[in-house]
Amino acid sequence: MVTGFFDDDTQLAPPRTLRIDFDDGSFALRSPVALRPYARCIGEWLERWARETPDAIALAERNEQGDGWRKLDYRALRQAVGAVAQGLLDLNVPADKPVVILSDNAIDHAVLMLAAMHIGRTACSLSSAYSRMAKDPSRLHVMLQTLQPSLIYASDAKVYGGALAGCGVEAVAVFSRHADTHPGALPFERLIATAETPAVMQAFEAIGPDTHAKYLLTSGSTGKPKVVINTHRMLCANQQMIAQTWRFLGHEAPVLVDWLPWSHTFGANHNFNMVLCHGGALYIDEGRPAPGLIEKTVRNLREVRPTLLFNVPRGYDMLLPFLEADEALAADVLSRLRLCFYAAAALAPSTWQRLEAVARRARPDRPLWLTTSWGATETSPAITSAHWKLDGAGCIGAPLPGLELKFVPNGDKLEMRVKGVSVFPGYRHAPRETAQAFDEEGYYRIGDAGYLADAARPECGVIFNGRVAEDFKLNSGTWVSVGTLRVDIVSRLAPLAQDVVITGHDRDCVGMLVFPSAQAAAMPPAELQAAIHRTMTALREAGAGSSQCPVRALVLGTPPDIDAGEITDKGYINQRAVLNRRAAEVERLHGAAHDPAVVRLD
Repeated sequence: MVTGFFDDDTQLAPPRTLRIDFDDGSFALRSPVALRPYARCIGEWLERWARETPDAIALAERNEQGDGWRKLDYRALRQAVGAVAQGLLDLNVPADKPVVILSDNAIDHAVLMLAAMHIGRTACSLSSAYSRMAKDPSRLHVMLQTLQPSLIYASDAKVYGGALAGCGVEAVAVFSRHADTHPGALPFERLIATAETPAVMQAFEAIGPDTHAKYLLTSGSTGKPKVVINTHRMLCANQQMIAQTWRFLGHEAPVLVDWLPWSHTFGANHNFNMVLCHGGALYIDEGRPAPGLIEKTVRNLREVRPTLLFNVPRGYDMLLPFLEADEALAADVLSRLRLCFYAAAALAPSTWQRLEAVARRARPDRPLWLTTSWGATETSPAITSAHWKLDGAGCIGAPLPGLELKFVPNGDKLEMRVKGVSVFPGYRHAPRETAQAFDEEGYYRIGDAGYLADAARPECGVIFNGRVAEDFKLNSGTWVSVGTLRVDIVSRLAPLAQDVVITGHDRDCVGMLVFPSAQAAAMPPAELQAAIHRTMTALREAGAGSSQCPVRALVLGTPPDIDAGEITDKGYINQRAVLNRRAAEVERLHGAAHDPAVVRLD
């Protein structure tokens, strides 16, 4: 990072924010900068780079041998997209039925997704957890019946084909491998071999800003998953907002190594679209923040040396031990990095401090920029951006150009709501849920809370204050801020807790269920319990009140279950699902009887 990067307005937009106060005690924030014109549709980015930089690498994935990369430049990517788009037209894929993709990130996945959008069809990537990793495909079947797709794609019929049996949906099945083992299925190579005709560009020119580009399913962290409509206008406008803020993107094509799934808005709409918008390169990471897979991520990062690194907090937690133990690895991985970006969950202060310490050793002359953004599937996704140097985790930035962020008093918190061009029009075929998602003034109720870092200086940004729906009251009437307490506890317990779930709704005290890390699971139980007791004691001695200090803890013997929805494929905990599924453990935790497994402070 060059000296003065944060003060160079050709690199970053200066932080400027307007505050508007209302008579009812609410207020709103907005950028004083107008949103500039943006692309009509996603395909305009691909068409541009295929003309201007046809030989530049667009996508890469590990080859079958695992010893190199299969790469696609923008010329080849546009040719593949045109061929598959023609194949979809030849199959008479209708505009009102989506093209559903079941499998993990891959070049074929990207080509099909872009091909559908290039001719005004809607792409919908579903998490592979519903079909490849789940023992019970019933959730997948419900989703497919809701979506009623015209075509279903997966990478391998032998891996994904079984999950489609009995789904009750009539759709063309397409597989990249072993299509001959699935009755009636087409091989993906047949679509790739299709000769493009003028019909593709005719369909492309007919796309409007409000044409549906994607359907994404919500994570279900606060309720039943819903089908979110993402229009071309939303996605293109959001990238323009980011480009006006991260100005270096205009003269520095990004290079990413990224595992974040395209079934979620972070990996798809934020990261994939950023690469496509700016003519960058995306190296698809087959690794994950999980034992046995994080090693693949480490290898890829070392080989590619990306310029931007996007991850969830769990991803950084699992990456850090490798960087801390190997100075040469850290030097390679951080050599070209302009920033480390986290989102999807709050980053523990201990993780922030460890990242900074690694960077100081690996590149002492260039501080590493740690930053974040905040948004949702319904906002495509970024609402805010912290486009300045932060001193620590917690601040989520300020509103991007073209958006208005409103703060409405709700109990002891300020509930955040948003309005603007990148906010979704509604949930598909769900008018009731759509009406409930917006207030009477048209602001989207995102369900998160926040407050100003400095009430007198709104340009200093917003502090995230948890999800309104996760917070609860003790029987004393005291509110418990689950999100902020959870992050504090995980940081204090580092590296012993994979995550914690806060308990105590309508009870007399706060408790916590602890998912131990691999390191903690290898410890004698008494040692782990003692460490947890010390953490709770330190909190109380620091003056934490009843709503900020758990006084009971129970270490869980089984990891979060993805089939039960306890953990998402982005690696964060679904608090509500854990509490519902482990109700017996919650009762045990708060029971009156002495239980040696329960760590008690009271």
